[in-house]
Amino acid sequence: MPKIRKVLVANRGEIAIRVMRTCKELGIATVAVYSEADRSALHVRTADQAIFVGPPPSRESYLVQQRILDAAKQAGADAIHPGYGFLSENAAFVRACDAAGLTFIGPPASAMDSMGEKTRARANMIKAGVPVVPGTTEPVASVEEARAYVEKIGFPVMLKAAGGGGGKGMRKVERMEDFESSWRAAKSEALNAFGNDAVYIEKYLEKPHHVEIQVFADQYGNTIHLNERECSAQRRHQKVVEETPSPILTPELRAKMGEVAVKAAKAVNYVGAGTVEFLVDVHRNFYFLEMNTRLQVEHPVTEWVTGLDLVAMQIKAAEGEKLGLTEAPTPRGHSIEVRVYAEDPSRNFMPSPGKITYLRVPGGPNVRDDSGVFPGYTVPNVYDPMISKLSVWAPTRREAIARTQRALSEYVVKGITTNIRYLKAILAHPEFIEGDYDTSFLTRQHDALLGAEDPKLSEMALLASVVHTYQKDQKRAKTLPSASAGQGGGNGGVSPWKQALRTRR
Repeated sequence: MPKIRKVLVANRGEIAIRVMRTCKELGIATVAVYSEADRSALHVRTADQAIFVGPPPSRESYLVQQRILDAAKQAGADAIHPGYGFLSENAAFVRACDAAGLTFIGPPASAMDSMGEKTRARANMIKAGVPVVPGTTEPVASVEEARAYVEKIGFPVMLKAAGGGGGKGMRKVERMEDFESSWRAAKSEALNAFGNDAVYIEKYLEKPHHVEIQVFADQYGNTIHLNERECSAQRRHQKVVEETPSPILTPELRAKMGEVAVKAAKAVNYVGAGTVEFLVDVHRNFYFLEMNTRLQVEHPVTEWVTGLDLVAMQIKAAEGEKLGLTEAPTPRGHSIEVRVYAEDPSRNFMPSPGKITYLRVPGGPNVRDDSGVFPGYTVPNVYDPMISKLSVWAPTRREAIARTQRALSEYVVKGITTNIRYLKAILAHPEFIEGDYDTSFLTRQHDALLGAEDPKLSEMALLASVVHTYQKDQKRAKTLPSASAGQGGGNGGVSPWKQALRTRR
């Protein structure tokens, strides 16, 4: 097959930049697409060429297939990389690329048909003998039908979007009184995120771990897994912290889950990078959850412990190269990734769009910041508020936690509110440090994580309070000459600012 010369990245933000970096290392030219809201975005500046595709709403720009295809034709691109989200798991788009003579850097449409649509994937895994979480194998047509099914299997249940992942279109429901409103919300969110409002139902497992297996396959049937990622630190079903190796997996369980993941990929003739997601219960039984037929947000942690570039592997697989590996590499050390969001945890994690007036990103040994922002950049209010992914590597898990904490302490973003303090609280929590945390961890510890104090911020607040009180004392002394400094304004010989300092201590 011919080598790829120019890649259009059908995405935005940090993932578009991440793909472009590997392309440039491989000598491949890059093309960005952008909406009106992204005219000054970093991914536009990073690409060799950029083409406008429409208004800010993704349904009018990044999700419009023909506009993406027209942009590729206009730029003379011969391949498209979808990143994650948007059109990355849309089989119709893959077929449209094929019809236009464009190489889609990802799995074939047939594999997406089998695995990208979640209910079909469940049905295929049942046929292949893979254990799955109890639930429907088809999207549920109406709320009445959904209610009838839930009455049979009982609460709690999960409503999930059939057309995509990433926590979009997902709702946990614990009682019938909340079912209809949750149903409507899940369908609406699924439609906005994937252009598909189909929803299915799963039984909710209590206190499960969310563990996923990275798989990779070439065009010749060679398929391997690249170990696992622990993704149980989730808020509203959206991953916040990921790590590898998983602190709960034994080598034997890793091998068994990896074998099942490879079996799942081979069952649909998969090509490229994909992720098979599992829930692991308290007895360490595991169940197939879904397969994401794309590159994952958290792929950097796998790259850290394997030394591989998954994007480069995707491109080479699309060019027809054979997979150079025959088995999973042994994990080297430990890696953690945290997702930095423009959001305010104290206001129920409301997005915090706005202009970044100052930005200092962490550095040092084995620290990586995948970001799509810069000082002076205005974070728009129409897209996911994640502004960067901070990941680290260290020889051990304890050292990786310490390195992540140190890196977060260096991260400074001004002009908008971020979740950095919240992330630091997660990593400092005993339950996370011990490693046996499940998907309910962030919900259970919500108050504790929001109330965790940063000692450095407390010290700064103390100093600011002292300075402010001292300035008020000096101003008062000038207006009240009878109040001598020695008397301290009636505080027993102690000035108000010294009294404030003692009180704070």
